[in-house]
Amino acid sequence: MVFVFDVGDKTWKNYDWSHITTVAVFGKYDSELMCHAHSKEARVVLKGEVTLKDIIDPDFRASWIAQQVTLATTQYMDGININVEEEVNCSSPEYDALTALVKETADSFHHEIEGSQVTFDVPWSPKCVDRRCYNYRGIADACDFLFVMSYNVQSQIWSECIAAANAPYNKIITAFDDYIQLGINPKKLVMGHPWFGYDYTCLNLSEDNVCNITHASFRGAPCSDAAGRQLPYKEIMKQTKCSMSGILWDNNQKCPYFNYKDSTGHFHQVWYDDPKSISLKAAYIQMHGLRGTGMWNADCLDYSEDTLAKQQTQDMWQVLKPKP
Repeated sequence: MVFVFDVGDKTWKNYDWSHITTVAVFGKYDSELMCHAHSKEARVVLKGEVTLKDIIDPDFRASWIAQQVTLATTQYMDGININVEEEVNCSSPEYDALTALVKETADSFHHEIEGSQVTFDVPWSPKCVDRRCYNYRGIADACDFLFVMSYNVQSQIWSECIAAANAPYNKIITAFDDYIQLGINPKKLVMGHPWFGYDYTCLNLSEDNVCNITHASFRGAPCSDAAGRQLPYKEIMKQTKCSMSGILWDNNQKCPYFNYKDSTGHFHQVWYDDPKSISLKAAYIQMHGLRGTGMWNADCLDYSEDTLAKQQTQDMWQVLKPKP
């Protein structure tokens, strides 16, 4: 399966629909998109966002869930993808309330909308990254599957403050092993790839391509990817033309990157994922029998008629398809 996030840029007509199974609408509702997806036998699901302090109240949960079911029903949608990225402490009331919310949402949707799908987005690792100490096993048991956001590994940098890969192979694979070791069935895990990267301004750039970055703390960590600028794949591909290094490959992180100098004379380092780096992680999906794959987000590609852009876009979609 291929789980797609659409953010409303009207590029969905150019998606490769051959393997798309779910489209999560994170932009404005588009009835034309919904009808087209259904014609391709793909589900279209709501974006479910809620403030954690509110869900401690069972009555609030019941009201929120009823509203989501009504919205999905009136818009002929097929479920909901719950996206919560707030901090949670294991001993806090939000810990159990979040698991309860997911279970109650799934129970209600499955009862009211036949064949509906309820999913939950989780961070790249279950080890309390970004202080998100959720009951991952309980949430996985409560819903249809988890979308693992296998990116933003640099959201908390605890070591030296240097630019690095957004989704380094070894960390991503180890984190999936950790999810499975919690007792979560691999068939309840979808690996989400980043169709974006980060452009870091270097405080200094060494001869061996080490880019020191400014301190930008996040949830206790001294440095983070907030020191960089997030760029969609289509912009990164245009930027490679300005590279002074050519596209480089980091063998340890198994990701591409390049350096360039801006108009003010500052050095930059850009880290991103491409078909080569994604294919390595896609092999893990097949080897370990995960439910499928996906990305954030489908509108990050260049859907113009430019010959090179068309090939780059085709290659990014192609790498998501399961190998025969």
